[in-house]
Amino acid sequence: MTAKYPVKQDFQPGHGYSKEDWDSIDSPELTDEEMARLRPARELLPSGFFEAVNEARKARGRPPMQQTKKSVTIRLDADLYEHYKAKGDRWQTQMNNDLRKLAGLK
Repeated sequence: MTAKYPVKQDFQPGHGYSKEDWDSIDSPELTDEEMARLRPARELLPSGFFEAVNEARKARGRPPMQQTKKSVTIRLDADLYEHYKAKGDRWQTQMNNDLRKLAGLK
């Protein structure tokens, strides 16, 4: 049987576990017979487990914004584009803020 992931033979610090943790584990590789008897988690765990996992995944990441932005395509004069682009990474936000001020929305 070939390991899908490289197996660490010796303790290496900095991977989220201590030397004591490493030394306390004695888990030999599964035999071919043991591998053949394994069953999918969906057959063994209650459906509520997977529902909870899905809900937890939805809760991760960036929180939803109250006011989302709309992606648009716009044609600009080259000098105007270069002016905002030269402002750095947040040039689109700056352009958005300037347009809001001009429109009287902010």
